[in-house]
Amino acid sequence: MSRLSAEFDQIYMEHSDKIFSYIFLLVKDNGVAEDLTQDTFIKVYKSFEDFKGDSSIYTWIIKIARNTTIDYLKRKNRFAFFRIDQFRLESNESSPPEILLKNENVKILYDAIKSLKLNYQEVIILRKIKGFSIKEVSTILDWDETKVKNTSTRALAGLKRELMKRGESNEKAL
Repeated sequence: MSRLSAEFDQIYMEHSDKIFSYIFLLVKDNGVAEDLTQDTFIKVYKSFEDFKGDSSIYTWIIKIARNTTIDYLKRKNRFAFFRIDQFRLESNESSPPEILLKNENVKILYDAIKSLKLNYQEVIILRKIKGFSIKEVSTILDWDETKVKNTSTRALAGLKRELMKRGESNEKAL
């Protein structure tokens, strides 16, 4: 096995689940997310020698995954989020009514995020759901850090407005 192949295998094992999860947030279809994850890692393999190390390998791969997914969505002329309520929330510490309330609050939050414009959705997903730093988000989206900060602030304000419009207090849904 070549050094590149062994290194790629390690990168794939370490990051493929996280990349799939990110793509799934955008396309809400398991099969499509699997295909796009595979396409992403084919692109990563083909361009691995071009990785300069200006960011973490994960940030670089997320950027490739984002571009691959956005290209797919443009071809399909749609953008969608998954509905959180189709997943079970498992917890050994919560009672069934608490679990139902958490699921409902998460659904409300995702419905509110889904109603925001695409730039706001992406920033919220990358910063608040996936936990990327401002610098990493600027790399992924090809924006300067100031734009990421400003868009994050506006996106969160828009999310709060949307939650208020829906009659939800921020604390309840967040």
